[in-house]
Amino acid sequence: MKIVMIYDQIQSGAGTKDDKMVALNIKQELVGPAIMMEQYLKEIDGNVVATLYCGNGYYMENKEEVIRKLTAMSEKLGADVVMCGPSFNYLEFSQMSAEVAKNINEKTSIKALAAMSEENIETIEKYKNEINIIKTPKKGGTGLSESLKNMCHVAKDMYENKDIDKSVCF
Repeated sequence: MKIVMIYDQIQSGAGTKDDKMVALNIKQELVGPAIMMEQYLKEIDGNVVATLYCGNGYYMENKEEVIRKLTAMSEKLGADVVMCGPSFNYLEFSQMSAEVAKNINEKTSIKALAAMSEENIETIEKYKNEINIIKTPKKGGTGLSESLKNMCHVAKDMYENKDIDKSVCF
């Protein structure tokens, strides 16, 4: 199963919270939370083929273009599943994660999910009936390993068109 990760500038290691205008880019390696996910990726026979990312500010100023490009790049990379996040309690990154996952699910045959913490209640309420949103702790909170494992197992179930364990989703 080929997986594409979508991150903001912080999770991708391309900048800090102040580097909001990092342009859309790609790393063809495990970065950020995907490194911590490696053991769970092996459990599901998953392989991260690329990490796509951009700054939160860049996304907010170029939403339509970024969504279109992230969707096209995911298709070109041959992704089976796209994991947007974990975005923790970062509001703009959570918004991006949900909006991109929704678009990929609607416009392609690729399965996409988002992952965020409960602090993003407005985004969760807006998208929870349209996409799978995996529960995560806020940044620095406890339970991240379990959330990363849940992301992987939901991704595999989506890929195999199996029922999703809704107890790990919002």
